[in-house]
Amino acid sequence: MPGEAMLPPRPRRERTVVSFRSTFDAMEAERLCGEAGVPGRIIPLPVEITAECGLAWAMPEGAGPREAFMAAVEGSLVPEGIYTLAL
Repeated sequence: MPGEAMLPPRPRRERTVVSFRSTFDAMEAERLCGEAGVPGRIIPLPVEITAECGLAWAMPEGAGPREAFMAAVEGSLVPEGIYTLAL
């Protein structure tokens, strides 16, 4: 609308994005990561990724969060894919 201030675009940062086979797996990953203190959150699946589930887990890029995620979900679920994207 005229006269409204436009917010500058948010800078993109590299993030690790994990896709899943099902919504159950995505929600289970969120629960397990919450219990383990893994940083991140559930997001809609980015268009750059093709997966059966429309949800993904996004976390800061780096070996630490990725290793913490894998340790948190080990034995409970297998991610469909792990990607590095600028979001």
